[in-house]
Amino acid sequence: MKKFFVLLAAISISFGAMAQRGKVTAALSFIEQGALDKAKDALDQAKTHDKSKDWFNTYFAQGKFCQAVFQTDNPKFKDFCPSPLQSAYAAYEKAIELDPKGAIKKRIITNMVYNSLALDLFTQGSTQFEQQDFEGALKSFETQIKITESDKYAGAVDTGMYYNAGLAAVNCGKYNEAIKYFETCAEMGYQGINPYYQIYESYLGLGDTIKAESILMGLNEKFPDDPNVTLNLIDLYIKSGKDDEALKYLVVAKERDPDNFSLYFAEGIIYLNNEKFDEAITNLTRSVELNSDLYDNQYGLGAAYINKASDMFVKANEIMDVNKYSAAIDEAMVVFAKALPYMERANELKPNDIYALRSLRELYYRLQQTDKYNAIRAQLEKLEQQ
Repeated sequence: MKKFFVLLAAISISFGAMAQRGKVTAALSFIEQGALDKAKDALDQAKTHDKSKDWFNTYFAQGKFCQAVFQTDNPKFKDFCPSPLQSAYAAYEKAIELDPKGAIKKRIITNMVYNSLALDLFTQGSTQFEQQDFEGALKSFETQIKITESDKYAGAVDTGMYYNAGLAAVNCGKYNEAIKYFETCAEMGYQGINPYYQIYESYLGLGDTIKAESILMGLNEKFPDDPNVTLNLIDLYIKSGKDDEALKYLVVAKERDPDNFSLYFAEGIIYLNNEKFDEAITNLTRSVELNSDLYDNQYGLGAAYINKASDMFVKANEIMDVNKYSAAIDEAMVVFAKALPYMERANELKPNDIYALRSLRELYYRLQQTDKYNAIRAQLEKLEQQ
């Protein structure tokens, strides 16, 4: 009789375990039906019972549940699982860890569970990127990469995911991570020269202009026909104050693209900053001839004439002979007057620009155009009080 009661106890224990594990089977069925509220109730019970809380199938079902929460269109289910895709991945990995025989891993591979999860992570990351949640996008793309690089992923690796992760990393200021992902793209030959430019920009983001320069210099050999390499070098040298290097590459760029107004503008500004006014005027004039509807080159050319005239005034003040002094002042006024049409055009293109207005105020004063001077002065006073 005693053995009989022992047997009954064993049967009772077995049925109890089966009942709790049956909750997991029920949860999987509810997930398939889209009844996520019922699936949640079943899983909550399974996760609190000693016989099922550490069962690999419970974690597998939890992964399926979290993934279903992400995929559902029903708003009342959306709060069931915070960070559903990250939680799904963690649950699947825990299920594999708890399954010594590898049945769950085989099921994940056979049913392409990680392929589906990777696609969901791409969708989530893309949405986060569009919403400018770059930290969230980076996390999504990084998890996608981790999944697709694993032996549980059944399919070819999508190279684009490294580029996506790199872009997300750049946009949240994680330049070292960005460099890592773009280097992978470069090694795989993805997007041609573009990953190298992204690496260059990332080094600039880190403030490492030496590394940035070395990246660009290497591209001249790898992509000799790409004009943007030279343009980026020019930009880098201008920003770094290396005017001689910038001018050297501007010669190359203008030979390749002689009608590019921006090249003449860049060279003109370099000369202007170095007080080489005649060279500045020559280049900026050509820039205006090629594109007369740009504020920057109109203002730049006007400024070049003003600065040259101002320099002439300074030198004239050193002349002791009255007649020679008067002639020098007249020459300076002629140059000064040449600035007027360009500053007026700059003002047309950007009417309330404070810098163009201040220049016009000085020009009208010196040229004794009183009515225009008074109008500009009044406009400036109004703007400066705002």
